[in-house]
Amino acid sequence: MSPQKRSALMSRIRGKGTRPELVVAGLLAEAGLDWEEHARDLPGRPDFVLRDRRIAIFVDGDFWHGWRFPAWRLKLSEKWERKIQANRNRDVRNFRTLRRSGWRVIRLWEHQIKKNPAACLARIVAADRR
Repeated sequence: MSPQKRSALMSRIRGKGTRPELVVAGLLAEAGLDWEEHARDLPGRPDFVLRDRRIAIFVDGDFWHGWRFPAWRLKLSEKWERKIQANRNRDVRNFRTLRRSGWRVIRLWEHQIKKNPAACLARIVAADRR
């Protein structure tokens, strides 16, 4: 694929309002929870924030955030390997910063949301009980 075509395809990938995010928003609404989306004042701009409960929820795409990255990283070009590894490093920094500030961080992977949305909601509710 030419660099121009690849760039055009990648530019169409959204960072907000993705299908997994819409599923999680629906789950939060069903549970009667009050949330904010993409809080700019928090590290990593969590996808969902339950501010009064100090819970930050990240909905991460399997490719972009490197689910099981060591198993498939060598199949990528150096550029993409660096990009995804940088995303993973940034995620670790952001999660650590949030936890040190007293936030509970929940990371929901795209495949987890697709496979078992109820289990994802259960994780959020369990974090709320702690």
